[in-house]
Amino acid sequence: MEGPIGVIDSGVGGLTVVKEMLNRLPNEPIVYIGDDARCPYGPRSTQEVRKFTMEMASALSKMGIKMLVIACNTATAVALDEVREHFSFPVVGVIVPGARGAVKASGTGNIAVLGTVGTINSGAYDDAIHALLPDATVHPLACPEFVPIVESGLYKSKSAGDIVAKSLVGLTGKDFDVAILGCTHYPLVQHHIQAHLPANVNIISSAVETVSDVESILLSTNSMRVEGSKVAPIFYTTGEIQQFHSIVEDWLSIDEPDVRHIVL
Repeated sequence: MEGPIGVIDSGVGGLTVVKEMLNRLPNEPIVYIGDDARCPYGPRSTQEVRKFTMEMASALSKMGIKMLVIACNTATAVALDEVREHFSFPVVGVIVPGARGAVKASGTGNIAVLGTVGTINSGAYDDAIHALLPDATVHPLACPEFVPIVESGLYKSKSAGDIVAKSLVGLTGKDFDVAILGCTHYPLVQHHIQAHLPANVNIISSAVETVSDVESILLSTNSMRVEGSKVAPIFYTTGEIQQFHSIVEDWLSIDEPDVRHIVL
């Protein structure tokens, strides 16, 4: 099938999933929408997040996508089922893949989950982990300051490291061998997170497992694009183009990415 894969996020966080897709599925066209103007989603109501997610999914549906990846943990937690019911194309979330990756990586069943307030309060990771490993012990921690660091482009700064260190104090004294980055923005501050967690802790991003799910669906539905020239991804943002453009260039190493403004 020739249609692109749609990817949506509250902002730039879903670029971590796009990065893995570009590596694993280089022939697949990608259209991305980041809702930077209304980011972050974590503190918002369930109704707002569902509405915003449906608006992005509808916009991409009109562009003829063949599959949708909800590359936002908060949106996955509260809107995945509704989006799946509304559209005929396959819809992939990031929480079950992230939980699966963590369970595979953990030797003790003690798993920390770092996420937005919305994701943590939803209990979605607890449910997904316990569905795979009923005896698991989950240590959830809301880290609401991480997304603004990333969206502002300050994720490499010393001040970002200080904020991460302060946020992770909530895990002091907890026993865990895996930490899930339960927000797709968080891999951009992973180096800071790693520096403030015990050396034996394995950090899991949902991106790798999510793209494995995308690949499986493409193969099972015979819709993988296996030939033809590579098509550059198209990025839409509801927010300020230049800031988004700079983060795409830096994180994805794409010179002069195609970044456009969209009104939802």
